[in-house]
Amino acid sequence: MSDKIIPYGKQHITDADIKAVVETLQSDFLTQGPKIKEFEEAFASYVGAKYAVAVANGTAALHLNCLALNVQPSDKVITTPITFAASANCIRYCGGEVVFADIDPDTYLLDINKVRELLKASPKGTFKGIIPVDFAGRAVDLEAFRNLAAEYGLWIIEDSCHSPGGYSINSKGEKQNCGNGNYADLAIFSFHPVKHIAAGEGGMITTNDQELYKKLLMLRTHGITKDEASYENPVEFAGGETSYPAWYMEMQELGYNYRLTDFQAALGLSQLQRADDGLARRREIAEKYFNAFKGKSYIKNQSGIIDGHAYHLYVIEVEDRLGLYNYLRENKIFAQIHYIPTHLMPYYKSFGWKEGDMPKAESYYKNCISLPMFPTLTEEEQEFIINKITEYYNG
Repeated sequence: MSDKIIPYGKQHITDADIKAVVETLQSDFLTQGPKIKEFEEAFASYVGAKYAVAVANGTAALHLNCLALNVQPSDKVITTPITFAASANCIRYCGGEVVFADIDPDTYLLDINKVRELLKASPKGTFKGIIPVDFAGRAVDLEAFRNLAAEYGLWIIEDSCHSPGGYSINSKGEKQNCGNGNYADLAIFSFHPVKHIAAGEGGMITTNDQELYKKLLMLRTHGITKDEASYENPVEFAGGETSYPAWYMEMQELGYNYRLTDFQAALGLSQLQRADDGLARRREIAEKYFNAFKGKSYIKNQSGIIDGHAYHLYVIEVEDRLGLYNYLRENKIFAQIHYIPTHLMPYYKSFGWKEGDMPKAESYYKNCISLPMFPTLTEEEQEFIINKITEYYNG
């Protein structure tokens, strides 16, 4: 191998992507133009949802979801500690209280049994919602979470940032795409460069609820609407006629500027056209990792081969994780750790969370390492990664 660095993830920009962006840059609209709607409709079709709302990034998507669901100060919402901090922070943006539940050590996903224990231990109405995360690309069993949520009157936000193209199978044997809205009230995706679909930055919200969809459209643009059917204040002209001129608009509630640009949408739309190819390559890479490490004494657990897994990450759990991490870096392999448990971040510890509260998540964190996973990873590079891991443990 050369001295080329192998990152844990990276974007793949093609000539078609560049052409799509340049064409949009040369068009009449850089923002709030036709590419936004085109991207939204294509993405909604891809995941099988009725509606999609393009926004500035995945964090903005989470925040808007909490606003649309009317999260209020002191509202309690349950989520997983093994996720990027934004999955919890969106609750805090609205003044709500984050309640963590531990993970299932076999799937790395929010453990529904731990969530059930929390709900049973409190009077009904104590909690408002649940934010499960399709961590690493593995789809949450949302049908089970929906049944539990219905029992307690809770909403669900599916954090699907790792799983466009991922799916689960429901109790009827039906394929359920991540973000299709059949079980979650809202779902969110990210278009950060290391994700399946890269737009530089960017995010998408999907839903099957028309009222939430309309509210999200307004909230992403300062709470302003130009929909005449939604206006509250009639405009009276000197002649006594009441109508709405083309320039009229209403700010009906406090919103944000969380819009996506047209050239980002053009890039995302171009990338979406080959999303399935990228997903297939990720699954090939995952299978090779799995077979290489299957039965090895130094592997405590690994992501494995799972139907519907979107493989944003491929995680292995090992002894002497720090030693392996440093050895890989010495060899220009920049593996990553996903994640430091959110409840142990100083901000959340200030609310009383402490080590020992989430034993499964904390045990996972001590051993986990995410290996390079991106569609342009070559077979030679992957062999090099596997050989260096084997070399570290076997000498």
